[in-house]
Amino acid sequence: MFGAFKPSSPLSGGLLWKIPWRLSPPQKARQRGRLRRVDNVVATVDKALARVGIHGTVKLDRWKEEMPTEPEMFARDKYTVFGRYQRGYRKGIHKVPKWTRVSQRLNPPGF
Repeated sequence: MFGAFKPSSPLSGGLLWKIPWRLSPPQKARQRGRLRRVDNVVATVDKALARVGIHGTVKLDRWKEEMPTEPEMFARDKYTVFGRYQRGYRKGIHKVPKWTRVSQRLNPPGF
């Protein structure tokens, strides 16, 4: 086929999106850093509200009760999420769209 629409090698076949099946060590380090930064923000907001005299904000208290901090999390929960259609019900967090923006700290128990 000639002209403007000649086939290129990526379009001829094979994977178009080459996402490795596991996270690289630098990706894991960045993920841990993101989790730690969120923990720091929660602690800073809690201290600032306590200094002003505001106690018992519902969402902040719920976050501190339910969400584990980065050192408390298992590696399985830091780097993978529950995937209903995956073998073993887990998939790498980097396979989730916008995985750097969404908190994925809690997963169904037992998976």
